[in-house]
Amino acid sequence: MKRTDKKSNCAINFSLEAVGDPWSLLIIRDIVYFGKNTYGEFLASDERIGTNVLAQRLIALEEKKIITKVTSKFDRRKEIYQLTNKGLDLVPILLDLAEWGTKHDPKTEASLEWIKAVRANRATIISRIRNVLKNGGSVLKNYNSIVLKAKNTNFR
Repeated sequence: MKRTDKKSNCAINFSLEAVGDPWSLLIIRDIVYFGKNTYGEFLASDERIGTNVLAQRLIALEEKKIITKVTSKFDRRKEIYQLTNKGLDLVPILLDLAEWGTKHDPKTEASLEWIKAVRANRATIISRIRNVLKNGGSVLKNYNSIVLKAKNTNFR
């Protein structure tokens, strides 16, 4: 039987119980970086999450109020997943994880230019990412990409 109570009142434990499994953070990454927001888009990610695991993680993230699910304006059969304000508060953690992974993974595909820009202008970039996400954009993909805008904007 799965435990439903908190293991302790430790802040790190609380965080890990909310998003401590790799799948939850990869779903959040897909929303933030790649603009994915449907079950099918998450399922098509490189990591090949299983359908049952994806369904369970989406439910758990919803229950923890990290994401919310709304019906698509364009196709009423589709559900769109979006980050809540609580979910948007995970953006700095994703940036830190990306920097750590870039530093320690010799085969990373992450942009060193992007990591340096984040390091140099952290508060500004976090604010911009939050705003872009609230308006349906993402960090890397789609018309409202923060990276595309960053190339044309001085962060200072």
